[in-house]
Amino acid sequence: MSCEGCMERDNVSTGATMEFLLLGFSELLHLRVLLFLIFLIVHLVTLAGNMMIFMAVVMEPSHPPMLFFLCQLSAIELCYTLVIVPKALVSLAVVDGSRISFLGCAAQMQLFVALGGAECFLLASMSYDRYVAVCQPLRYAALMSRRLCLRLALACGLAAFAVALALTAAVFRLPFCHSRRINHFFCDVPAVLHLACTQSYTPELPLLAACVLLLLLPFLLILASYVCIAVALLRITSPVGRGKAFSTCISHLAITLLHYGCATFIYIRPKSSYLPARDKVVSLVYTNITPLMYPLIYSLRNKEIRGMLRRMLRRNSSGEL
Repeated sequence: MSCEGCMERDNVSTGATMEFLLLGFSELLHLRVLLFLIFLIVHLVTLAGNMMIFMAVVMEPSHPPMLFFLCQLSAIELCYTLVIVPKALVSLAVVDGSRISFLGCAAQMQLFVALGGAECFLLASMSYDRYVAVCQPLRYAALMSRRLCLRLALACGLAAFAVALALTAAVFRLPFCHSRRINHFFCDVPAVLHLACTQSYTPELPLLAACVLLLLLPFLLILASYVCIAVALLRITSPVGRGKAFSTCISHLAITLLHYGCATFIYIRPKSSYLPARDKVVSLVYTNITPLMYPLIYSLRNKEIRGMLRRMLRRNSSGEL
């Protein structure tokens, strides 16, 4: 993109009055009502599913570390969808797209990246939990203490927030062109970078660094955990025992593949390969379908979750009676 029409401005002094226009799915006006209804139903089901899991775990007097991490994962997904979906619904309700302020766009990007990064770190913590459960079952209670779980949860949130803050600050210090039309339904990093009036790859370096810290580093930790788990499973001679041990990892593996598959496609590539129509479809899956799948995967695969949900519903029904 050439620099003709670039705004020579100080982002700090004019950011309060500057606005972006989120185009959303304006090219699909004939499907606007249908998309709005689908978005709304998926959003409500996602909120209900994650809220039920969150409340079911919180209401239990005691729960193992994996369920503690699952409770945190549900909380992240609740916040995640609330950051993205309401603005997407507004962009569908308004024909010409929805406006978002400079600070509002920056705040949305900050929260989106921070929550997504916290989820990556949390998945790495959950993989360590699975490693200890399979490879060192006799020491599981001692190694995965409540204090360690709380420290891991706090570290996941703080590290992701710090990286997201640095990335957002770097992106919104760039000069933007006069046409501030974001061809997306939220302020995603590649979509905003596409508006930057520069032909160099320098603005992409903060995104690359964030991808290394938030995607690559946790992925390597997850990979190392599952390599150790695979080695331990090969040593189990009983097929029944091997299957039982592996079944405890299936839910976590499914969520990890969903999360990293979409995130890698969106963020680990140069700005020149940005295609708005394709990226919006992938982001739609990443921000709407994936959070919906998490409670379904865990409620179907995890007996403890199913038991807690039944007990919670039983308590609610008895309370009503």
